[in-house]
Amino acid sequence: MMENKKILITGGAGFIGSSVIRHTINNTIHSIVNVDKLTYAGNLESLESIEHNERYTFEQVDICNANEIKRVFNDHQPDIVIHLAAESHVDRSIDNPDEFIQTNIVGTYTLLEEARKYWSNLKGNQKDNFRFHHVSTDEVYGDLEETDALFTEDSPYAPSSPYSAAKASSDHLVRAWQRTFKIPTLITNCSNNYGPYQFPEKLIPLIISNALEGKELPIYGNGKQIRDWLYVDDHARALLHVALTGKVSETYNIGGHNELKNIEVVKTVCSILDELLPSKLNGIDKYEQLITYVTDRAGHDVRYAIDATKIANQLNWRPDETFETGIKKTVRWYLYNQTWCNHIKDGSYQDEKLKVVKK
Repeated sequence: MMENKKILITGGAGFIGSSVIRHTINNTIHSIVNVDKLTYAGNLESLESIEHNERYTFEQVDICNANEIKRVFNDHQPDIVIHLAAESHVDRSIDNPDEFIQTNIVGTYTLLEEARKYWSNLKGNQKDNFRFHHVSTDEVYGDLEETDALFTEDSPYAPSSPYSAAKASSDHLVRAWQRTFKIPTLITNCSNNYGPYQFPEKLIPLIISNALEGKELPIYGNGKQIRDWLYVDDHARALLHVALTGKVSETYNIGGHNELKNIEVVKTVCSILDELLPSKLNGIDKYEQLITYVTDRAGHDVRYAIDATKIANQLNWRPDETFETGIKKTVRWYLYNQTWCNHIKDGSYQDEKLKVVKK
């Protein structure tokens, strides 16, 4: 019989974190403690389907607050930590690097230290079985321009943006704490995620939202930047699987096996929208006509691509969704969940955060 684990997830109100929580509550017997500061990208409406489940608990806590993190560890006694809390939008990191340094580096350090102190006081099987799973990105590896190579777990780090540099720094901290203090850690590096409940400043939800409103569909540069696209629910399965079965001190790359140019992604979304909700905009027969090329992002990497052989061979994980099946599910979800989308646009989801604070 599977043992019921208590899993502490940081950033659980975010896009990927909420997917991990929904998957865990709906498909396992494990319990979840969701630690989230509720910044602009944290949205508890993404967890409404499971928020009253007896195996789910929410703590509104900043991971940079050592005293509060210590209290959470002591109060909830987790068996596993899955650390997802991070500032993650590259454009925001260019405009305001400070928040990325604080959350991604200082926050990870704070969490690691409190986890180390907590773990060092555990006894017996609880200490032996404790795991700290740090979730990172393929962007730490830099740019694969002018090569057919793939990122492996042994690829050198060469981050290009303040965001990826901050994530690379946090990866190094996790490895250092494992090597020096022997805290049992694992790291995963994933490719671009997409799917339901993604904050609409990201490419795919932004394109869907703008298309429905008849706004321009902005594409950086020539649109030929290549990314590997991973459906978020596939990623959620992988993260839980690694946390439960991965080997301590190992790194696992998680990819969707879907290398596509950004312009191909946008045109695919437009084509699906043409099929599901034909344009009624004046002078626009196809949503693709709204595509507009804008000045490229500073330091924009040309290509990322993940080699996910290790996690397939060692942990028997593979994505269920192709890009074709996943993107259709994604577009349909946004079309059928306009209330969620509208709450993001009008800011009312942030009003709900104030109610949480006042409790």
